Amino acid sequence: MPRLRSSAALALLAVGALALSVTPAGAHAADPAHRTTPAHHVVAYYQTQYDNGSYVSPLPLRGAATDVDVAAFHLNAGSTITLNDDPPSAAKYHQMWQDLATLQQSGLKIEAMLGGAAQGSYADLHDNFATYYPQLRDTLRAHHFNGVDLDIEETFSLADTEHLIKQLHTDFGSGFIVNLAPVASDLSGNSSFSGGFDYSRLDQDMGSRISWYNAQFYCGWGDLSSTSDYDSVVANGFAPSRVVAGAVTNSANCDGYVDPATLGSTLTALVGEYPGFGGVAGWEYFNAVPVNGSGPASWYAAAQNAMN
Repeated sequence: MPRLRSSAALALLAVGALALSVTPAGAHAADPAHRTTPAHHVVAYYQTQYDNGSYVSPLPLRGAATDVDVAAFHLNAGSTITLNDDPPSAAKYHQMWQDLATLQQSGLKIEAMLGGAAQGSYADLHDNFATYYPQLRDTLRAHHFNGVDLDIEETFSLADTEHLIKQLHTDFGSGFIVNLAPVASDLSGNSSFSGGFDYSRLDQDMGSRISWYNAQFYCGWGDLSSTSDYDSVVANGFAPSRVVAGAVTNSANCDGYVDPATLGSTLTALVGEYPGFGGVAGWEYFNAVPVNGSGPASWYAAAQNAMN
């Protein structure tokens, strides 16, 4: 996932409710019913916990998002896991952990994103899984995460990825959320950026163990100004109930920003085309363009409205 910054504004489209239906024929078979609830995920990536020294509380996301994805965790050679630049136990994060627990109590799911643009975590897992995996496992336990989001932006083999997913389910059970965040063109079969392997093969092998994909439709890897690139992912065999459309929330965050009105139209069209559509993920929360609201949480609320 990229780093970010900036502003802009426009309004998202709100439309009438559409019901959840079965996955269209042609999608990969492994799509258990519990993986598709709620019908449309709204994932808020939460990497910038402090903006110019001021704490960015996630509490306004209550009612606007279904999931908060805390980013970015890094495994470190010869050291311990860090959340961005600091240990998760650092005093600066004490309020954040309290606020995330409050959101969990209100029904939101909290996931930990491992990796992203800063490389090294997956290389460490490949080189010495027995040393580095416990850093991740113990952190997920200590902070009561509901799941993990594997954002692989370095070489990591199919075998490595399957090993990691299996171990997570061994340690946390089948109800634990395990997501991946490949670039969208990896899912449509037009690239192999996110690890260097074939995601269709991964989905065939491990689909029942993968909750959904937070696919990156930005930074040149996909576009959400229309449904075309998402349609290409579905045409490659991925169940729309398990492909969440990742968007940048601000033009400063990466190339491929889609203004809220256009994005809302695309989301509405996707729900019409695929009633079981997986939802939307916004990178990232702190500077999301407000939409008919006073703060960044309104971007997520507007996206949710566009899908309902």
